[in-house]
This record gives sequence, C-alpha cells and structure tokens, in this order.
Amino acid sequence: MRYSIQDFIQLIAQLCNPNGGCPWDLKQNYESMIPCLTEETYEVIEAIEKKDIPNLREELGDLLLQVVFFSQLATEDKYFTFDDVLQDVAEKIVRRHPHVFGDAKAGDETEALSRWNEMKAKEKQGKSEETSILDNVPRALPSLTRAA
Repeated sequence: MRYSIQDFIQLIAQLCNPNGGCPWDLKQNYESMIPCLTEETYEVIEAIEKKDIPNLREELGDLLLQVVFFSQLATEDKYFTFDDVLQDVAEKIVRRHPHVFGDAKAGDETEALSRWNEMKAKEKQGKSEETSILDNVPRALPSLTRAA
C-alpha cells in the first residue's frame, strides 16, 4: 500500500486515540515532544552534512512525523489542524515569492532573498513590538547558533 499524507495523518490520529491508541503516544504533550523534535531535526542536518541521501529520506519522514504529531495535539486541543499548518505555509510561500507568483521581478538569488526578507519584515511589523534586533532570533536556537 502506498500511503498519502491524509493516510499518514489518520495513522497518527489512531495512535493518539484514547480508544485503542498507543499508551506512549497518549501520554505525550507539546513539552514532552520537544526532545524528539530536536533529535529528529539534528538527524536531518547530519544526513545532509554527510550527503547520506537514503538516510535523509528516512530522517525527513521522522521530521514529518513530528510536524503531524504536534498538529494532532493541536487538533485535539482545538487550536488548529495539519491542514491549517499547510494552508499557512503555502500562503507564506506565495506571499514571499512575488517574483514567482506575482508581477515582481528578481534577477538573481540575491534579489530573491532580498524580496523574501522584505516580505518577512513587513509580516513581523504587525505582530509584535520588538525592542531588540535579537527579538527576531528564536530563543530556542542553540546558543552558538544564536550568536552567529
């Protein structure tokens, strides 16, 4: 059987179902899953750095599992669904690529990145009151990465 993303979402929902789901999965929450998310993210990075394409495929699947699992938790809490996550990221990609999906032009990768950063800055303006340039750097990043 070849699984679709909807099949996969249903598999995770079944794991998290109080009636017959997996006892371990049923005990998880956002905070308890952070180490799993972190580990899988670093395993993707390691596979890329080693140019280990077969392992990259596996690790990307494990990372997708984390995204779907967190989305399942959010669905159960009535915050949002995986489809909402997909919708948001698709809209962001379209919005931040006016040179592909709109009338704007980008002659090279520097110009394309500049447009991306301009759009990102505009989006951030309406969301928060920043007091430091470091407010844009996620606090969860490892210290050396934050410092770079």
